[in-house]
Amino acid sequence: MLQSFQRPTARKFPVGKDRFKDEARFLRSWLERPLMVGAVTPSGKVLARTMASYVDPRIPGPVIELGPGTGPVTDALIRRGVAQERLVLIEYSPEFCQLLKRRFPKATIIQGDAYDLQETLSDILKEPAAAIVSSLPLFTKPMDQRLALLETAQGMSHPGAPFIQFTYAVVPPIPARSKDYKARASNRIWRNLPPARVWVYNKANTP
Repeated sequence: MLQSFQRPTARKFPVGKDRFKDEARFLRSWLERPLMVGAVTPSGKVLARTMASYVDPRIPGPVIELGPGTGPVTDALIRRGVAQERLVLIEYSPEFCQLLKRRFPKATIIQGDAYDLQETLSDILKEPAAAIVSSLPLFTKPMDQRLALLETAQGMSHPGAPFIQFTYAVVPPIPARSKDYKARASNRIWRNLPPARVWVYNKANTP
């Protein structure tokens, strides 16, 4: 069972007009680069909270977020108890990077390729990650590239650290059965648009 933690006071996240602007940014980015942006709208609050709930803020080390977009999952991580200073956000879009820098000024924000973590984090990561949280559109990549991303991510993390990935699909983005890792899934989040599910991958033989 996931545990609850005292949540620090977080900055007010966009609502109303600002939320509409975020959705417009996402739609524009999706129209320009449909294979790089996995959704036409930002993750909903329930989905973001569900993803963040699998991160234990007591585990030391950075929390790496892949494809944060406009930051709804980032905000949920902070509310979960992860200090901004621990967040390493890897985003491909220059526009989203500028937005993230304004919203999360204490986080480390990298404009780069989240599918090439070794190169992107070569001069950044100084200790194993506590968790890796991904909103990447994995289904746009071949399976061998998805598996390589998971293997690389787990190699950069604490032995029991989770790799957290959401999907709109009914099947897992990375196969659920493997001798190399364990996988578990959340319930389907019907309140998200479109409905989504969170998959969590841990290396085999870890708690």
